[in-house]
Amino acid sequence: MELNSLKDIAEAMVTPGKGILAADESTPTCAKRFESINVESTTESRNAYRDMLFTAMGIEEYISGVILFDETLRQSTVDGDLPFPEHLSALGILPGIKVDMGAKILANSPDEKITEGLDGLRDRLIEYYKMGARFAKWRAVITIGEHIPTHYCIATNAQALARYAALCQEQGIVPIVEPEILMDGTHTIEESYDLTIETLHTVFYELASQGVQLDGMVLKPNMVLSGYDCETQASVEQVASMTVDCFMNTVPAAVPGIAFLSGGQSEELATAHLNAMNQMDRKPWNLTFSYGRALQTPALIAWGGSADNVPAAQEAFLKRAKLNSLATLGRFSEDME
Repeated sequence: MELNSLKDIAEAMVTPGKGILAADESTPTCAKRFESINVESTTESRNAYRDMLFTAMGIEEYISGVILFDETLRQSTVDGDLPFPEHLSALGILPGIKVDMGAKILANSPDEKITEGLDGLRDRLIEYYKMGARFAKWRAVITIGEHIPTHYCIATNAQALARYAALCQEQGIVPIVEPEILMDGTHTIEESYDLTIETLHTVFYELASQGVQLDGMVLKPNMVLSGYDCETQASVEQVASMTVDCFMNTVPAAVPGIAFLSGGQSEELATAHLNAMNQMDRKPWNLTFSYGRALQTPALIAWGGSADNVPAAQEAFLKRAKLNSLATLGRFSEDME
């Protein structure tokens, strides 16, 4: 797939009816996932697992792009030994790459995090582009707690996101800008709303300050939810209404699309929330998904590390992908589960 501009690529990433598969788990994170199914995490087992996902027949009907980890970008299909970026591109799926180096403790604020990885990023992006990556991802983590987040934490992460985005666009790579407010905690949905507003205002201020082309990026934010330990959990309708209202007040219409992260929601709730948003009145951007666990968990369990289980695992993966595809169009219903 050859798209000629950042805008073309960004629009293709958020095509209605399709979403982005986040398969960019770091090696330690992948080890934890594999441990849950009693499978040893090795280079070979990780390759086999990603191969199972990427070679599912018909994946291109529901998936517009795949975020890869550095290791995965360099791996190949089990049958045919075709590099994953080439395999995905042949299906019309855009290969992407996670480029941040993870969230570390923020200096002078030990309960907060700053994402690192700007050093050497230009050279890495040049290499990744040559390897076939056409978009990238950088995740900033904002925690809600007693006296946090601070504006210092929000501002420093927003500045880093914008620096990353500018470097990506310089190299012809579309940046996924991911400011994630974690939903762990007892906070209410109203607190989540207020902090998401503040964070997004700050992020878009920095993006504008650094000359980032808004129609050549994709936003990957949290949904506005009640804290997972909050006694009163908001309904699907309230989550959809407050989330859309939040973005109508913060996200410029020039941004082609918003690809939500699932952020620890169950597979079913992540799909239901997205569907409810897309049943609301017309919005200036496409609302889609960029899910990791919410797309992969049923497939991971069905696979269990065995090649014999690949067909069943692929079926489970495609079912989730299809349900979320329908949710991007507002056509999902619970009886499809």
